[in-house]
Amino acid sequence: MRKLTLKLRPLALAAASLCLSVQAQTVPAGGTLSEVTVAADAVGSFTSSNVQVGAFRDQDPLDVPLTNNVLTREVLDAQGANTLHGALRNTAGVNHAQISNSTYDNIAIRGLLVENRSNYRLNGSLPIINLIDTPLENKERVEVLKGGSSLYYGMVPPSGVVNFVTKRAGSTPVTSLATSVNNHGGVDAHVDIGRRFGEDDSMGLRLNAVAGKQETGIRNYDGDRQLVSAAYDWKVNRRFTLKADVEHYRKDVSEQAAITLPSAVGGVITLPGVPDNKTNLAGSWQRYNAEATNALLRGDIMLSDDWALVLETGRAETIRDRRYSQFQNYNLATGAGDLRISFANGQRYVNTNQRAEVTGQVVTGSVQHELTVGYTQNERWSYSGDSASNVTVSQNLYNPVQIAELNPVIATPGSVSVVNDKGIYAYDRLKFNEQWQLMAGVRATDYVSQTSTRRYTDNKVSPNVSLLFKPQVDTTVYVSYLEGLEETGTAPANRANAGEILTPSINKQYELGLKTRAWSKLLAQASVFQIERPQTTFDAANNFIIGGDSRYRGVELSAAGEVSPRLAVVASALFLDAEIVSVTAGGGNAGELGKRPENTPRQTLSLFGEYRLKDLAGLALNAGAYHVGERAANNLNQAWVPSYTTYSVGTRYRTKWDGRNVTLQANIDNLLDKDYWATAGNGLLGTGAPRTLRLAAKFDL
Repeated sequence: MRKLTLKLRPLALAAASLCLSVQAQTVPAGGTLSEVTVAADAVGSFTSSNVQVGAFRDQDPLDVPLTNNVLTREVLDAQGANTLHGALRNTAGVNHAQISNSTYDNIAIRGLLVENRSNYRLNGSLPIINLIDTPLENKERVEVLKGGSSLYYGMVPPSGVVNFVTKRAGSTPVTSLATSVNNHGGVDAHVDIGRRFGEDDSMGLRLNAVAGKQETGIRNYDGDRQLVSAAYDWKVNRRFTLKADVEHYRKDVSEQAAITLPSAVGGVITLPGVPDNKTNLAGSWQRYNAEATNALLRGDIMLSDDWALVLETGRAETIRDRRYSQFQNYNLATGAGDLRISFANGQRYVNTNQRAEVTGQVVTGSVQHELTVGYTQNERWSYSGDSASNVTVSQNLYNPVQIAELNPVIATPGSVSVVNDKGIYAYDRLKFNEQWQLMAGVRATDYVSQTSTRRYTDNKVSPNVSLLFKPQVDTTVYVSYLEGLEETGTAPANRANAGEILTPSINKQYELGLKTRAWSKLLAQASVFQIERPQTTFDAANNFIIGGDSRYRGVELSAAGEVSPRLAVVASALFLDAEIVSVTAGGGNAGELGKRPENTPRQTLSLFGEYRLKDLAGLALNAGAYHVGERAANNLNQAWVPSYTTYSVGTRYRTKWDGRNVTLQANIDNLLDKDYWATAGNGLLGTGAPRTLRLAAKFDL
């Protein structure tokens, strides 16, 4: 009973605070309860008319010759999404990779790992470091540009770029207080303030602050997180605009242990049964304590009516202490095995990024040119942290025991690595008429990677070309070809060469697609693509290496927007055929030839819809289904991780109390409390999160 009381205490405290907030707003001095008005406020959309990523900033999605998805604030709010995967589960081809999501979301798109230090961007530019959960409370939307993006972003894998767009002050003042609780005892509070000021409202400032206690229902797990952020803009005059963003966030939680694959017997791996989704083989003292600071400054200068200059500089830094553990060498029958614990303090990752870009328009004959020429320099510096020797203790998969706290002397210094990625790019969008467009671009890359033991340099010119045809003003057919240079990957923590950045390799992408808004506020997309890229594996000495080449062929479908004034949907599907097509002689693993790359599902499906009731103004009901197909546990395809489907339901009620907007909300994720393997890859497995009920309220003051 005591445990139940302690678990419910945060819920009770949050509920009391909500009641006090409501009372303060609705009971005037005279003691008479103010009138409660039920009204359906204007709601946002599940679709967007522009994107803010890569070379396509401020472009209509119909003019982007690649698959792109935008998760608007309305979608995030309807689902109560506050994590990266919570947002990206609505896009085709997204699934967890390698580690559980108790600390941050490590994800793959189209079977390709999304690189945590280069593929995540803030406001289309700054490469932030995805080694701590990126807060969504201060974000207006999350965008995904699928496939190759090397033209604009340099050395990035062709999995796709995830872009976080921050909230900014608009013409309407914003002051809101939001709070939420979950059935596991987690609780948080969020303040959002936005104002315009100065002469003619030339300046704007948006402030966000979040604090919360972390509880997910996983055993031996607890923690807290915080966020403070500011987004400032100043229209200095009609030709010069300045924007600045800064955010600082931290998270200190227990890290759930990873589970290794069992050894193969006769070339076959037998997976253990899926543990209860609350299982955690690590101790609560095994912390993941991280903090991140991201700062971005941008100036837009109108050189003339047709030409503009953009200057950007930014810095992203993440620091963490980690007590990472993985369960290994276990007996499938008894569950007895070893928990291997590593200790690291002061791991530090710093990205600095500069960009200068000129855009303009010229006309040659009947052809209009939209030209972009730019230069970028991105430096990625990292320190692997001070460490102690690994410690191995006994643990049992089926009957976990408490792990006594260990405090070894952490005194072994780490190593430093530096990557410098410079590039010059040029891009031309040729508009022949209202129907035909040709886009052609090229990037020259100058790459240097250096550690204490080696230095690697490379230079490469990468072409990009796309052709667009608009049979109607609301429909686009396109074909594109892209080449890019990528680092291929960074050796993970459980490999002998942990932290090593692999040498650059070339990837190629072909895509044929269709986009249409023929159904008013619904954007539908369909594409057929092929990606060719190097394939990573590990050798007999447990080193992470490039072992050959892989090919990914797929069909992707998506739709997002309003089907009718009362029904909004976001849906996606990916059907993927991936294969390892060559193996490096003398370095790769010959047995991988012809196999499916690890953690790559043949299909992923998602469907989420919200219905806004007509007879009960302000009330909306929603539901979602998310499916990830069967995945190979490793590149040898010695075991298969079963497919899974999870469901969500929710409701929102918008009303007015004392003339102020109020939203009350409830969402349930993993409705059926399903046990499933959510993550695979790199020889690891991880379970999905348990059923979670989240209650939330937002007050516009």
